[in-house]
Amino acid sequence: MVYVLLLLGFALLIKGADWFVTGASDLAAFFNVSPMLVGLTIVAFGTGAPEATVSIIAALEGNPGVTIGNVIGSNIINIAGVVGITAIIFPLKAESQTVRKEIPFTVLSSVAILALVGDTSVDHEISNMLSRGDGIILLLFFAIFMYYVFELAMTNRDTQVPVPEKETETTHNWKKSTLYTGIGLGAVILGGYWVVESSTDIALYFGMSETLVGLTVVSIGSSLPEFVTSITAALKKYSDLALGNIVGSCIFNNLFVLGAASIIYPLNIENKIFLDVSFMILLSLVLLVFSRTKWVISKLEGLVLMISYISYLIYIIYRN
Repeated sequence: MVYVLLLLGFALLIKGADWFVTGASDLAAFFNVSPMLVGLTIVAFGTGAPEATVSIIAALEGNPGVTIGNVIGSNIINIAGVVGITAIIFPLKAESQTVRKEIPFTVLSSVAILALVGDTSVDHEISNMLSRGDGIILLLFFAIFMYYVFELAMTNRDTQVPVPEKETETTHNWKKSTLYTGIGLGAVILGGYWVVESSTDIALYFGMSETLVGLTVVSIGSSLPEFVTSITAALKKYSDLALGNIVGSCIFNNLFVLGAASIIYPLNIENKIFLDVSFMILLSLVLLVFSRTKWVISKLEGLVLMISYISYLIYIIYRN
């Protein structure tokens, strides 16, 4: 039954992502909103729902290794794996707005996590913990980011040239697009959840540790929605949506998922996770640099990111 759920989850992810990207992109055009903003909000938070679900459930069950490992591992595979493979298939254009603000905000949120969990080195505490107070700080950062995104959305709507009414009516059916977006989102969330749950059961059966499961199987499984959605968006020539999806998902994971999970149940952090957080920060900086090279993440840069992730994956499996 576990293997059947795994296959059904993959099927839902693939088809759901296709409907979700198509519907969300059409809605963006209908309401005169930039596809990048749609990627940073609706698509990013929708595809980040499996990470949120799994991390919060893990926190409630008292499994901090799965919670923190899922978030950090998901962000690493999003930046190195998903962006890398997507760029190899189709080079990703990076809007200057994204490079100047959204990607640096990803770096900032990653550094904030490193600072908040460093209790033994900063405050000379006995153990490292992401407390409820730390969770509130992360959620406040998330609120600031959401305020910025909505302000940007309203500004863009005011400055863009409206689509003629007749053309809008003939090329965009907002009810149909909304239905596609909703069904696609539901399929992506359900498919991602099934993949994560079934793959975790399989991994634990073969004796993998809790932290390794969070950094590998759970993070890879819960990142499949971002992967499938970004690949689909890139193939449909919506590179803004593909990149915005990844950047938004990383910010959502760092600030909202970890913030909510630590408020529900304070998370004890293992010392070895600091290397993983540091690697996440490094990858965020590399993404910032790559996106500034002619405002495009090229096939070669995508290959570098992909090789980085494979090397990291081999290392943490050996480290376990």
